[in-house]
Amino acid sequence: MRDRVPAVKTATYSTLETLRDGRHVEIRALRPDDQAAFADAVSRASGRSLYRRFFTPRRSVTEQEIASFVNVDFANHVALIAVIKEGGRSVIIGGARYVVSKPSQAEMAFAVVDAYQGQGIGTILMRHLGAIARQAGTNELVAEVLRENIPMLRVFERSGCSPTTKRWPGVVQVTLRLC
Repeated sequence: MRDRVPAVKTATYSTLETLRDGRHVEIRALRPDDQAAFADAVSRASGRSLYRRFFTPRRSVTEQEIASFVNVDFANHVALIAVIKEGGRSVIIGGARYVVSKPSQAEMAFAVVDAYQGQGIGTILMRHLGAIARQAGTNELVAEVLRENIPMLRVFERSGCSPTTKRWPGVVQVTLRLC
């Protein structure tokens, strides 16, 4: 995993990247004041995308869930978002997070709004999340991915960190040893 990210691990994390189509996207820390924009991003995700993220059919998330998603400590719970300009306003189009599960290991999760899938956002978020985790002393990131979610599995395969996998009915557990 290339380490082209700022050496910062705080709630002020922010950097610009370029998507495959040439548009610029800001990768930054998710903040409590992003609650409304986060809820909007969830409302723009399809039922299929929400299912891939939460492993259960749903069309929305509750206000309590949104509040817990945006209130992170950037020590044991780190969350990044991808923000793009749409019609002159900034909108969240994707996000990634990890939660420390045991010393030097964290569980990670990703989501990208459907209209922006296939633009490299998951790969960009993976690179930044991995670098932050490594800087924090985390050696492994673990994710559970639905077997059908081939695009996310490809993000992990291309991370440069030689993923190991365990397969269960319908689910693949991916472990990335951070390099």
